[in-house]
Amino acid sequence: MAVAETAGLGPVLGFALVGALGVGSQWLAWRLRMPAIVLMLAAGLVAGPGLGVLSPSEQFGDLMQPMLAIAVAIILFEGGMTLNMRSLSDAAVGVRRLVFIGGPLGWAASSAALHWAAGLSWQSSAVFGGIMIVTGPTVIAPLLRQARLRKRPAALLQWEAIVNDPVGALAAVLAFEVVVVFANGASAGAAIVEMLVGVGAATLFGVAAGWGLAKAFRNALVPEYMKVPVLFALLLLVFAVSDAILHESGLLAVTVMGLWIANANLPSYVELRRFKEHATILLVSGVFILLAANMDRATLLAMDWRTLAFVASVILLARPLPVLAALAFSDIPWKERLLVAFTGPRGVVLVAVAGLFGDLLVQVGIEDGAKVTMLAFALVAATVVLHGFTLTPMARWLGLTATETPGVLIVGGSRWSTALGLAFRKLELPVMIADPNHAHLRRARDAGLETFWGDILSEAAEHNLDLVTYDKVIAASDNDAYNTLVATDLAPEFGREHVFQLKRLRQSARHALPATLGGQKIAADETYFEANARLAEGWEFRVTKLSEEFTLEQWRARHPDAVPVADLGPGGTLRLLGPDDKVKSTDGTRLLFFGPKREERKDDRRDENGQDTLKAANPKS
Repeated sequence: MAVAETAGLGPVLGFALVGALGVGSQWLAWRLRMPAIVLMLAAGLVAGPGLGVLSPSEQFGDLMQPMLAIAVAIILFEGGMTLNMRSLSDAAVGVRRLVFIGGPLGWAASSAALHWAAGLSWQSSAVFGGIMIVTGPTVIAPLLRQARLRKRPAALLQWEAIVNDPVGALAAVLAFEVVVVFANGASAGAAIVEMLVGVGAATLFGVAAGWGLAKAFRNALVPEYMKVPVLFALLLLVFAVSDAILHESGLLAVTVMGLWIANANLPSYVELRRFKEHATILLVSGVFILLAANMDRATLLAMDWRTLAFVASVILLARPLPVLAALAFSDIPWKERLLVAFTGPRGVVLVAVAGLFGDLLVQVGIEDGAKVTMLAFALVAATVVLHGFTLTPMARWLGLTATETPGVLIVGGSRWSTALGLAFRKLELPVMIADPNHAHLRRARDAGLETFWGDILSEAAEHNLDLVTYDKVIAASDNDAYNTLVATDLAPEFGREHVFQLKRLRQSARHALPATLGGQKIAADETYFEANARLAEGWEFRVTKLSEEFTLEQWRARHPDAVPVADLGPGGTLRLLGPDDKVKSTDGTRLLFFGPKREERKDDRRDENGQDTLKAANPKS
């Protein structure tokens, strides 16, 4: 199988450029707080039809199609692994309605928009319409963090995206099977039989592979270091063999395999899924760059009023109407229904799967399948840009924002935790204290703070807590090992720079932990017992506002023994401070510090800026 060499980049440099553009776009989007898909779209179009540096169909030749097929199979497998049936059963009624009622209605509405607005045949419309019910979990997550939505509307959007990710691909696979069977000239009866045999075989093959892999892992038939390689090898085998039985049924098989493994209660499931997520990020980036760069200028210039009509009909009709119909007669308030109905950003999975099926439709004789990729790009670009700029204002207008600034999750109930939580509440930040011991939360409950009784690492916490509200974690229980476990486990989700813990009791070389375990240092880097002893000695948390009239140096002169804990910038950016971090002395910054209680004089009742000093009470023991 030949791989073409062009006058430009060779295949090896082409691979390197795809990786650099994909990962670089994701990193730049993180730095600029933008949806990564927008930058990946721009990078692919500039490198491909713009500058002509990257031409995947020429540089990779016949390898282009199998590369995309395998990448999409892995992406869909990872999507299946995100769908835990226990999570679905515990989800709100609204989520089940969006999946079981809104999904089929959305499929039908999207297919109608594709046929009548975009002018596609019913065959292409049915296949692409199934993919379009996917709203993109990789796009929804950063938008939710940015908008700070209340718990229920955020949960509706988030779980709909997670569940519909494999469901949408499944719908596209089934529709494509029907198209392929009829395209081969089979009669209706023979077509149905062939499709049922292929779908049944793919489903059984996926279940058998998932069951066998789970049993092998559970019975220690595969060593730990080989679990990921075995998983990948079996995934490719399932995809290839099922695909040989019925064309493109391999996608169905790997999705079912992922679903089975997600619900098998494997001890190593978390590690497997995290590795799969990392691989999927690389593959999603690569597929998106490849598809964007592979578009030619003629295809882009072919976008006409039908493309605009299609995008508008999806945003204004094909998305809102099925959602409103699915949530009708439920206990969900109308404001939340409106927000969910008019929020449907599509993501990379849509483009990746659409690009694959578009080429496959052309191969079976459906010529307008060539338009599918272009329409997918148009829909993704329009919805990501639109919702990226309108979700937050719309949520504020409807009164559905939880808070303007992200809050702090404190794990471990104690006097110190309660006092710190009160200080954050004085700063008008959301704060929650979690502890498996109910008695440890008594002070926090009496102080009116939000609490969670249970293990923060449990499935109950994952399913019931609105963790999007918080972007900082402080592990501050009386158990050093538990603090380290919490910080290590939550670091990939929150970011290691946002996870902190109190100092461990033993810090000698014999008891030192690797840098990969635990969280960042906070405040004076004291142990649980040292921090709570300070409170017993009369120390307290206080907040003051820095300005040109009352500078950081003046504050330090007044409070020489105080320890900075956090600063809140004028723009609402919260930073937790370690012993080596410098306080930002920007005008308007509010500084939270931990220091000895001062004897208040009459002129101390107001701070140097003429405003009341915020003080967190010292909770009584």
